[in-house]
Amino acid sequence: MKKLLDLHIHTNCSDGDLSPKQVIDEASKNGVSVVAIADHDTIDAYDDELFQYAKDKNIKIIPAVEISTKNKKCGFHVLGYNFDMKNNELVQKLFELRNTRHDYLYNVSVKLNDLGYKVNVEELDKIEAVTKAHIYFDIINNPDNHESLLKTFGHIPDKGEFIESIMNEGCPAYVKKATITPVEASELIHNAGGKVILAHPVAYKYEDNFMPEDVLKLVQDMQADGIESNYVYVDKDNNKINEIQFWNKFAKENNLKTTIGSDFHNFDGMHPVIGLVGEELETSDNYINDLLDWLM
Repeated sequence: MKKLLDLHIHTNCSDGDLSPKQVIDEASKNGVSVVAIADHDTIDAYDDELFQYAKDKNIKIIPAVEISTKNKKCGFHVLGYNFDMKNNELVQKLFELRNTRHDYLYNVSVKLNDLGYKVNVEELDKIEAVTKAHIYFDIINNPDNHESLLKTFGHIPDKGEFIESIMNEGCPAYVKKATITPVEASELIHNAGGKVILAHPVAYKYEDNFMPEDVLKLVQDMQADGIESNYVYVDKDNNKINEIQFWNKFAKENNLKTTIGSDFHNFDGMHPVIGLVGEELETSDNYINDLLDWLM
């Protein structure tokens, strides 16, 4: 049986639905032997108890984080792997980024209120690493917002549609968030002894018209170690886009490592599940063993 791994999973320490232990349970159920929890701007999922829990289920954990960054063109997510989780510089910056998220929450709620949406700011502020996804779910789960949603969309929108139409840059509830650049995030991770991967390059093509030549320039500027090429993208209209073969070829031609990630947040029936079970992947045991040797 082919070894399964998933190096991009979210928990309820950021904007996922499952607890860290529930992620391990789901990975075990799906036959996944190596996981990386890559929550947004936080490593709070990790503690000794979780590592022992995973070990008891014969699952290896690779410490990870997904740092939200932005340059002059658009926003990017930078994945870091197997870094020193006690590195003072990295820990401090992640703390600052989480605080920035709370400032963002208050500022964006004002604009959303002006658009007719009620936001439960007090409850959302209790979330350590609050994200746009948290805000979206708070809005759609409040029946008082349904009339405004139907007026704007004609239906209750899914997460991607709402965020890309209402909250992203150029949209009516856009708020500029203090952030760091991809280069700065890469330096933080490398200085902490970790490996740097540009998350889901396929997404930037469809969301920001950021083309492969732009990706190459970015990863070169970042001195990134690789890209998350084995990734199935789902756009705001729930179209599933598999460009894995293209991005693997791109990585090979440019001497970049490649990683595998579901970007799992919850069971929505559309996005890949933990381990990308059922998705079309072209991974061999040799590839997986080489990747693990490099990461670990």
